[in-house]
Amino acid sequence: ASDCDDARRVEGEMARMAARRNRVIRVALVGNPNCGKTSLFNIAAGAHEHVGNYSGVTVDAKEGTFEHGGYKFTLVDLPGTYSLSAFSPEELYVRKSLTEEMPDIVVNVVDSSNLERNLYLTTQLIDMDLRIVMALNMYDEFRKRGDELDTERLGQLLGMPLVPTVSRTGEGIDRLFDTLIHVYERKQPPLCRHIHINHGVELEQSIARLQALIKQDQGIRYKYSTRFLAIKYLERDKDIETVVEGLPGREEIIATRFEEQKRIGELLHMQLDAALVDAKYAFIQGALKETYVPAASGLASRRTPTDRIDAVVTNKWLAFPLFFCLLYLIFQGTFTLGNYPMEWIEWLVGEFGGWISTYMADGMLKDLIVDGIIAGVGSVLVFLPNIMLLYLFISLLEDSGYMARAAFIMDKIMHRIGLHGKSFIPMIMGFGCNVPAVMATRTIESRRSRLITMLVIPFMSCTGRMPLYILMAGAFFPRCASLVVLGLYVLGIVVAVLSAHLVGRFVKEEDLPFVMELPPYRIPTMKSVFRHTWEKGKQYLHKMSGIILVCSVIIWFLGYFPNHNDYDTVAEQQENSYIGYIGKAIEPVFAPLGFDWKMSTGILSGIGAKELVVSTLGVMYSGEGEEGAASAVTGDTPLQRALLRTVTPAAALSYMVFVLLYFPCIATFAAIRQESGGWRWALFSAVYTVCAAWVVAYLIYRLALLWL
Repeated sequence: ASDCDDARRVEGEMARMAARRNRVIRVALVGNPNCGKTSLFNIAAGAHEHVGNYSGVTVDAKEGTFEHGGYKFTLVDLPGTYSLSAFSPEELYVRKSLTEEMPDIVVNVVDSSNLERNLYLTTQLIDMDLRIVMALNMYDEFRKRGDELDTERLGQLLGMPLVPTVSRTGEGIDRLFDTLIHVYERKQPPLCRHIHINHGVELEQSIARLQALIKQDQGIRYKYSTRFLAIKYLERDKDIETVVEGLPGREEIIATRFEEQKRIGELLHMQLDAALVDAKYAFIQGALKETYVPAASGLASRRTPTDRIDAVVTNKWLAFPLFFCLLYLIFQGTFTLGNYPMEWIEWLVGEFGGWISTYMADGMLKDLIVDGIIAGVGSVLVFLPNIMLLYLFISLLEDSGYMARAAFIMDKIMHRIGLHGKSFIPMIMGFGCNVPAVMATRTIESRRSRLITMLVIPFMSCTGRMPLYILMAGAFFPRCASLVVLGLYVLGIVVAVLSAHLVGRFVKEEDLPFVMELPPYRIPTMKSVFRHTWEKGKQYLHKMSGIILVCSVIIWFLGYFPNHNDYDTVAEQQENSYIGYIGKAIEPVFAPLGFDWKMSTGILSGIGAKELVVSTLGVMYSGEGEEGAASAVTGDTPLQRALLRTVTPAAALSYMVFVLLYFPCIATFAAIRQESGGWRWALFSAVYTVCAAWVVAYLIYRLALLWL
């Protein structure tokens, strides 16, 4: 009776909150990583959120709204998690969201092809006494295998309605939200949500003893399920310990847990928390025994397409060659396919600059527009097709499931340097942008691994560096540009791995075990891939209209003044400008690497954003590209022709290496400071990356002089 009272109190509070929301239903999406939860969110709410095939892509809750059946739904996509324990930031985040935000309904998104593992999270949601609807996602794959499931019976056993869905195609989504409305309006009384997972007589006795003590505090019953608190307290959950041991009967509660741990240990010969986990899996297996019929043994034993692909892709001899061949093909495609639209944009930029030069009166404003804005922003804009192609290829790899394999094949190497494959996931994300990659380290349970990973992420080559690679590799190494860029990416990975090994010697903390998950391969939907590519393209254009435009104007201003009209040539005038003074001051530091003062200035501006290196060079070399450019290759930009006249191939290679490795952009620096909890490690990252970049670039330059 007391449990029913407890449930009625929670339901009453939820009903009062729902009334205040006035036909707005707040729905939380909860599920394991790789269950298709974010895909369901995207197709339901129409939100432009990226879908990834590994844990760590969704690190914050995403929110979207839409209308269905006369209701307005507020849909919250919570981070993927395997349980509601407090071992990782994402688990704690999900649990706090469910208790503090108290959604009207929870949609538990389950991968129907892996029911036993996914249902463990479901049992914990049941413990929390939440109103739940289960979305049996990826049901097309379940049907294809020939498996059978009595969804109505399983729903009765779990105390919730089950709706088969295919978020990739939208199948079952309307029915899912119709069911949510029925549950919200209490039109499905047979599916009562107040079931209890039966943990067995002895464990239930332990739960009941602690629950009775916790219930003595009336206030806590409106926020938490006291049964959930009792179970988590028995599991020695640190966060729940803080809540429970703050209650008035603290001493008695602690003593009772100690007694029950001792009693269960003597009776079951195992730790109490392990016994609770075993009991939940026993409940799951029992429920599936009654409702789930796998395909005939002949079909079940047949290897799936995923198994056959993985036999090649994760083979110990073939995995690495395939990985690097794939990267090479991506870069080759980026150069080859991107060359044509790059020429078109270059022509448009040139025509626009020529039109301004012809029809605008001479003066400082004309110089600002032509040599500052058009030369600076235009030098980066021409590489937009290449950047979008790169994002397209990366998105295809992520959505297909291959990126998870890349993390898996790196797992053994990562273990040797004191990390695990999960740390490679944010490192791979760094190929797109270092900032979300640093933020994705939140999903790594061990602080040691999390810290080391965020410190080496800046060595992963983000797309902000790609314009410089295309610029210089295309100009100085046109016949092997793809191999040069591949070499830069590999060099970044090697330096990151070696740095992790070095830094790991000074960060001594206990690491936690982690099981690497390999989701099944799926054919990416073109809608998702193109939407992601377009979103990244918009971000790139937004950056050009913001920081790159502003910084290009600043660089032009510093290069225009003072005494602009006192010199005969542009080169002489720039050398005696403010930017020339700055470049000359720092040139001695970079001279051993083969950089002149203009290249050194580009390095300095790249601290703001790596794209600024190219825009700065575009401003610095404006007007020089057409003056006697020898053997200009068709498709070269004016900036490339200017660089070919003044820079050696060895210096160009050294320059790309330095930009690859040195100081992360300001945004990444700020992200490291935030995620590491202070300035100490952020400053260490800044100093260490600059020193590593100088040493490696110097070695590359000296070696290149011998062959180039």
